[in-house]
Amino acid sequence: MKKNFLSTLKTPFFYYIESYGCHMNTSDTEIIISILSKNGFLLTNNLKKAHIILLNTCAIRKKAELSIEKRLDNLRYLKSNNQKIPLFGILGCLSKSEKYSNLIDFSIGPNSYRKIPDIIRLVMMNDEKKIKIHFYYLIIKMKHMKILVPIHNKKKITTFLSITRGCDNMCTFCIVPFTRGRERSSSPYSIIKECENLYEKGYKEVTLLGQNVDSYLWFGGGLKKKIKIDNSNEKIIDFSRLLDLLASKIPFMRIRFSTSNPHDMSDRVIEVISKHSNICKHIHLPVQSGSNKILKLMNRKYTIEKYLSLIQKIRSIVPECSISHDIITGFCNEEEEDHLETISLMNKVKYDYGYMFSYSPRPGTYAYKKLKDNVPENVKKRRLKEIIDLQRIHSIFRMKKYLGTIQEVLIEGKSKKNNQDWYGRNTQNIVVVFPKKLSKIGETVFVKITNCTSATLIGKIDDNENK
Repeated sequence: MKKNFLSTLKTPFFYYIESYGCHMNTSDTEIIISILSKNGFLLTNNLKKAHIILLNTCAIRKKAELSIEKRLDNLRYLKSNNQKIPLFGILGCLSKSEKYSNLIDFSIGPNSYRKIPDIIRLVMMNDEKKIKIHFYYLIIKMKHMKILVPIHNKKKITTFLSITRGCDNMCTFCIVPFTRGRERSSSPYSIIKECENLYEKGYKEVTLLGQNVDSYLWFGGGLKKKIKIDNSNEKIIDFSRLLDLLASKIPFMRIRFSTSNPHDMSDRVIEVISKHSNICKHIHLPVQSGSNKILKLMNRKYTIEKYLSLIQKIRSIVPECSISHDIITGFCNEEEEDHLETISLMNKVKYDYGYMFSYSPRPGTYAYKKLKDNVPENVKKRRLKEIIDLQRIHSIFRMKKYLGTIQEVLIEGKSKKNNQDWYGRNTQNIVVVFPKKLSKIGETVFVKITNCTSATLIGKIDDNENK
């Protein structure tokens, strides 16, 4: 952005932003706030005060897309009489959609956030020709990934950091390769440096993000190449090495990561998790279906037998590790037998928690073009309910195992239900709620667990352990 652009305006230029979807979008929203703030824009929570309204969107599931449509309809009143201000911008995975062209002024994809100030300036100048040239420039420049970092928030002690963007797996149900592009990895040195900076600023925990973090690979460039990893070559850094380096460099910072693909998780990653106390003992391991037939239709590159073998390795090497899942029910050609195989898998693993959805076709994907969405909606709803009900039983089973134990908890803030309680998470990523006592946000305390729900542990600070 030109230095004198905002200075030409008679009043401060405010923007309002909302985020929809996953952790990746939450991280991207923090990055967008950082970029705009550094360029002189002011964040506001007051819609009527905003000169720019930004919606950071998600296209992974139809429900998220419907939420955006409903929200835009609700915001139409702000732009009556064809007024120029506020500007409406769609960011993220739905930026390519033409559904919103009658209301929005600009759209920016998830690979182009650095250029948001420039795009806003061009929109203000009504220079459509330059905007098109600018978008072309962004497309041809996105061959590798430079790290994007969030602005420091003094109220937060945990944050997200994207280490990869895009995906090469081409699961038939997934729109991500088409909205976020080919998989690109950040330099491990920039990741480590940024995590060190975050720790110095007061952050106590960082979650490394990627559509598939286990396929992280750095050999001096961004885009993955089909190469065999030579463990003797120190210049080639895979995800296990990155984790090992990061945990060693910043031993007092908690490290989490998400999301893992069962096809790419190596034994070495599991060993590194076990090796370092500051790497949290939780793995999010999406399975999507318990049926090999459905996994093949989804183009998931593993079988249930290999998946269960991986679960066994994790529990053998890191016995205290919690495991969560993603499951999609009602995918194309899913029969009752396939559904029962998913139920069987869940009973074998007994996940700590999970994210469960019924299948909704996403335009642009292989499944949308080539497969038939032939499971009736009422059947999808029934199967989803059965999966959710079973997961609730398993979650309670796992949570009860914490009763009477002492848990090390990082205090993240006040409980939403009672401001006299703190909430935080243990290493297994389970939320723990307990009375405040003489403690503060950012401290690590030991909590004795006295009760639980299917999603939360309840306890009290253990005076003996916290001396």
